[in-house]
This record gives sequence, C-alpha cells and structure tokens, in this order.
Amino acid sequence: MIITNQDSATATALKDQLVAQNPDLLIFQHAQNLALPTVKTVANLPIELPAGAQVILNHHAAVQSTRAFHPENTVITTPHSEIGDGSLVIMAGPDSIESAEHVAQMATEVHAVGATVLRGGSFKPRTSPYSFQGVGEAGLIAHRQAADAAGLDMVTEVLDPRDVDVVDQYTDIFQIGTRNMQNFALLKAVGAKRKPVVLKRGMSATLDEFLQAAEYIAAGGNTQIILMERGIRSFDNKYTRNTLDVGAIAVLKQMTHYPVLLDASHAAGERALVTPLTLAGVAAGADGFMLEIHDNPDAAFVDAQQAITPAHMGEIVTKARQIHAIVRGE
Repeated sequence: MIITNQDSATATALKDQLVAQNPDLLIFQHAQNLALPTVKTVANLPIELPAGAQVILNHHAAVQSTRAFHPENTVITTPHSEIGDGSLVIMAGPDSIESAEHVAQMATEVHAVGATVLRGGSFKPRTSPYSFQGVGEAGLIAHRQAADAAGLDMVTEVLDPRDVDVVDQYTDIFQIGTRNMQNFALLKAVGAKRKPVVLKRGMSATLDEFLQAAEYIAAGGNTQIILMERGIRSFDNKYTRNTLDVGAIAVLKQMTHYPVLLDASHAAGERALVTPLTLAGVAAGADGFMLEIHDNPDAAFVDAQQAITPAHMGEIVTKARQIHAIVRGE
C-alpha cells in the first residue's frame, strides 16, 4: 500500500500514529508518501486516514523502487560524480586490477576523456574455479590510490557478504555483479551500508526480479542504488556474449527513479560491438555507461576479447555525448 498525503508533515504525523498503534509495522516515507509493503487493504489499517489522503493498492511489489512512491529521479552524489541528474556518467577501467602501475595508467586515460569513475575488479567471479580470481585487498589498495591520484571515484565488485566491510574501506561505489543479483545475503549486507551500489541485472532476470533485488538493498535503508543493464542470456549467443536489452533501459526509466546505466562490454563480448551497443543504450535514455579498457587488450588478464583501447574509449565517449545531447533536446 502507498498512501499519498497532502504534505510531508501530514505524512510524518500519520507515520507516527501508525507506529504508535503497531511498533512492528513496516513503513517507509518519501516526502508526502508512505509505503506499507505488508498492508494490502485500507481495512487493515489500525487508524483512519487523514482528509485528502489517496491510497494506491495496485503498485509494484518493489514499492520503494517505484515512481508511484518516489516520483522524481534519485540523484546520487559521490566525490567526483552526480549520477542521475541528467548528465551522462562514464565509468571505465580495466576488468581486473593487474598491477598498481597498470591501474594508475588506466586511471590517467579514464580521466583524460572526462569520465569520473574508475572501474576495476579485485575479487573476480569466474565461471571456472581455475581462472584468475583477482588479487584481493592488494588490488583494492592500488585501485584506491589510482583513483585518488587521477581525481576519480572508485567502483569495484564485492562477491561475498564477508568482504563487504573490507571493500567498504576503499571504494566509493559497491558493485553487485550479474551472478550475485539474487544473492540476498549480499544484498542485505550492502543495504546495511550507506554507500552507492551498482546493481547489475542477472543474466536471466526479468525486470520485476531486477527491481525486487534492488528492493532488498532499499529495505535495509540504503536507497543509493544504480541499476545496470549488461545483457541477458537468450537463445542466440553465437555472435554476442549476451543480448543487450535496450528496451529494458527505456522501461526502467519509466518504472523506477533510480539511475539506469549500461555495460555494453559484457553484453557484446566482442570489442567491435562495444561502440554500437553503447550508443544504442544512450539513445534509449541511459544515464551513463561502463566500459572495459586496456592498453593492450589482447593481453588483458580477464575478458580480453571485449576490452577496448583508451583511444577507442575516447571515440565512444565523444559520440555518446552527442547522442545524449540529442536525447535531452540540447
């Protein structure tokens, strides 16, 4: 249930009354709106609603994530970025942290094109247990130093609830990868923090499941959520690693107030396709995108076939900004 009141003061007073009647009642407030996820009918409310209150019963189960509860866009502020404010945020960097020297070099290239977030993985989820798994905390340290030296934010993936506190010491933005989109223990762990989270769509997840995963984070009190479309598994992966669901970007922008970004690198799986897929996502209304870069892509420790050069990144950024301006009518 969502209750829309005449103003935020009335909503706060109503919330206080409801809690006084039932201290265990789950209630979320945004401005004049109250969300009661466990209350299904007005008859189940312990008190009468104030004059002028409007009730919405037919809403998405991920109530905090919906525009019915939170109509305006969420804007996430980090030391070097404004995400969701109408600008085009760019996250770029190597797939994995290979060395302190390499990530520092990549940070310089990322900053040079006007990107504001340095990506990189120190803990890597790999399909094979024998593949490179990342360098752990040493990578986090190098990543943090490189980001600070270049004046960038840092985003990195966390795989295990037990690692959240360690990663929290270094990163500006947590990343939850596709394989962990429904790792509910991990979602709860980052939900207990008050730091932005990039949540990637599961490779087989519906949009409803995607928003429900985001709701796990929001239910813990952390509403600094960034949704990322990165391609889904479909019936044909012969020519692309995954199928980029461009339509999902447009749909999510209508459904939710959270910023929506895309990762064309993982959708494409092939560097020649990263440009057109990134531009398609920006044209669909994405608030930004993530790119995997490497100075010598064929020698990258992870996902070499989809890594692009810094020069290629610069070309994408230039074209993407032009399309973004058109989409915004500028």
